[in-house]
Amino acid sequence: MKIKSLGRVGDAGATEHYADPLYYTKTYKDRTHDVDYYAKLAKRSKGPVLEYGIGNGRVALAIAKAGVRVTGVDLSQPMLESLAAQLKTLPKSLQARIDFQQGDMREVSLGRRFPLVIAPFNCVLHLYERRDMEAFLARVREHLAPGGRFVFDFSVPHGEDLCRDPEKAFGAPRIRHPTTGELTRYAERFEYDRLRQLLLVKMDFSPEGKSKPWTVPLTHRQYFPREMEALLHYNGFGEIFFTADFTDEAADQQVDSLVVSCAAR
Repeated sequence: MKIKSLGRVGDAGATEHYADPLYYTKTYKDRTHDVDYYAKLAKRSKGPVLEYGIGNGRVALAIAKAGVRVTGVDLSQPMLESLAAQLKTLPKSLQARIDFQQGDMREVSLGRRFPLVIAPFNCVLHLYERRDMEAFLARVREHLAPGGRFVFDFSVPHGEDLCRDPEKAFGAPRIRHPTTGELTRYAERFEYDRLRQLLLVKMDFSPEGKSKPWTVPLTHRQYFPREMEALLHYNGFGEIFFTADFTDEAADQQVDSLVVSCAAR
């Protein structure tokens, strides 16, 4: 599958991974360490919280269950429809703590300020160009209350992922795909654009039943830690702290995800 517009916000590499909420939920149901981390931050802030990339509520539902109001923004209509369907099954008191809207995180202006703004689970890696990041950070500053914090996480680039043979597939155990119901072979291929610092992951699905094979692209901008620090600094943020893997501990060479906490200057 050739992605003609690789690297533009809103293209296939930024959207197709989020077009199937059933698969997304199944894939990340055991990823709870970041959910717990953001829920604790939200409770400490007393809210309300603004979440960029709310998706179908993986983090937001935990925040609401902790008694904190959360407002979400997301580009994916399928994920937001999934969230709306889930909310209908929950108590009214919990439903009242979550509101959301579809939109581009570089552009949405809510006219409100929040003591805590978050962008979980590599949300910022879909900001592929400097101008995209600058537009997003301007919106974050606009929505931060005085003394508020912006907290987000991103995967640290790993050299082995950036030099793989793009034609070599890395297989994983078969899954029963929640949408098709078929046993499906799964593999990933990695292609890195070293000039634009874009990593394209091609997720190949090969059903063992009647369905045809398909590929889902996922494009992530590879931000290096000091690069991210500079982007924040030159876009009006200070008190920039990096911690490792949702532990509040200093990062070392084995870190997988960095959590960044900062404030508007």
